[in-house]
Amino acid sequence: MGTYNKGILGAFSGKVGPVVGASWRGKDVLRSLPRKGNRVATETQLLQRLKFSTATEFINSVQPIISKYYGSDNTDKTRRNQAMSYFMKEALLYVAPNFQLIYNKVQIGKGDLLGIQNPTLTAAAATSIDITWTNNSGQGQALATDKLVIAVYEPTTKTTTYSLNAGERADGTTNLILPAYLSGLTAQVWALFASADDKLYATSMYLGNVVLT
Repeated sequence: MGTYNKGILGAFSGKVGPVVGASWRGKDVLRSLPRKGNRVATETQLLQRLKFSTATEFINSVQPIISKYYGSDNTDKTRRNQAMSYFMKEALLYVAPNFQLIYNKVQIGKGDLLGIQNPTLTAAAATSIDITWTNNSGQGQALATDKLVIAVYEPTTKTTTYSLNAGERADGTTNLILPAYLSGLTAQVWALFASADDKLYATSMYLGNVVLT
């Protein structure tokens, strides 16, 4: 991929001859057209594709969180690509015939704000969960008004439920209602805090799993 500035015809998008013009992160870029091939994918290549699709599926399900709270915009990689790179290296385990998420290594956010302290996770009535924590406002840059962001994943149905504002740091407790059809199933839960203006955010914490009632 190459970049260009004020070419002979100026910026363009779409296919022209053997190249494709596009805009990427504010830059005009040129890509060569992919070559068609008849090679059969090796087992290693197939596993890599499966790994990539598994990471993509989960990241897509929490994209509104990833796009706000994962890493930084001040890099050559998008927030999504930063998350994808981490997932591919750290958060997936191959258990034939599929890849599985390593739940305690999954990250839905990555930042420097002080995270959730002493969390507890319990099942509550009507297919909901209760989360409690210690109010650590005033430590570092933590404020009472920081928002709690939660993601809940149920693997057998591949259902993801999330909240971008499930309460404030000062509350010390919250309840999140989940779809009724998840009753009796085990859900995986992650949480982080983000400032009210979304400029600061914590690295997410895995809170564990809970059987929904």
